[in-house]
Amino acid sequence: MTFKRIRDFTEMIKFEHTVFALPFAYLGAFLANRGWPSGSQLLWISLAMVGARTAAMALNRLIDRHIDARNPRTAGRALPTGLLAVYEVWLYVAASWALLLVSAWQLNPLHQTVPLTVKLMPIAVFVLTIYPYTKRFTWTCHLILGLADGLAPAGAWVGVTGRFELPAVLLGLAVATWVAGFDLIYACQDYEFDMLERMYSIPAKFGIKASLVTSALLHVLTIVFLGLTGLVLDLGWVYWAGLIIATGIFIYEHSLVSPTDLSKLDAAFFNMNGILSVLVFLFTFADIMFRAKI
Repeated sequence: MTFKRIRDFTEMIKFEHTVFALPFAYLGAFLANRGWPSGSQLLWISLAMVGARTAAMALNRLIDRHIDARNPRTAGRALPTGLLAVYEVWLYVAASWALLLVSAWQLNPLHQTVPLTVKLMPIAVFVLTIYPYTKRFTWTCHLILGLADGLAPAGAWVGVTGRFELPAVLLGLAVATWVAGFDLIYACQDYEFDMLERMYSIPAKFGIKASLVTSALLHVLTIVFLGLTGLVLDLGWVYWAGLIIATGIFIYEHSLVSPTDLSKLDAAFFNMNGILSVLVFLFTFADIMFRAKI
């Protein structure tokens, strides 16, 4: 495998966008442990995230390659242009699933015969696999994508504690609504193509204005679920300060786009959400460390 092939693959799956979900996986781990997880736990959580996200993105590109070839925005991707062969990407998918399985097995804090992370893995695989097909039959595809990403903090929590508990559910819902909300903004740029191809999406079904309103409501729910997490875990003022700043970021993000002007969509999608995920993690981490010293 040449360096160029690896570069083409990482570009295809937008590896750098792992920054969106990885901090929330760490968030689940740190909150579950109320402090630093072990180095081993952080390693296997990181590798599980890489495996799951790589498999999901590669599958998305494989399943959508014919649609991508017809869409001017995506026609230059690696599979439609032949930069990568279909069989190569399937090999990457298989290797990524294997990495996820090994990582899930290593996250076994209670020395269970079969770790809960492994028992729950089929659910994650099913959701990540079915998502690319959903745009062919349901406009709720954005919510299903959110559910797929919401598994990250919940899985990290289970990986540390060996149990599936209320805070894991709340964190999962926070990430699910956050991702679904910004995916709705992103989907607005394909409104005309989705209409032409009869793809199912909220913009195609209800229009861009309704999509942006729905996105904002989903992000309100994100703040609500993060707030409930803080209440359930009795987090301190540093966490709540971070949540206030996150609310401000959401407000600014939504001010960048309107039904008549999507020119700043990339800034709203990439910059703001990358900043938000890192910020929420850092403020939560600071809160945990601050309270541990009191």
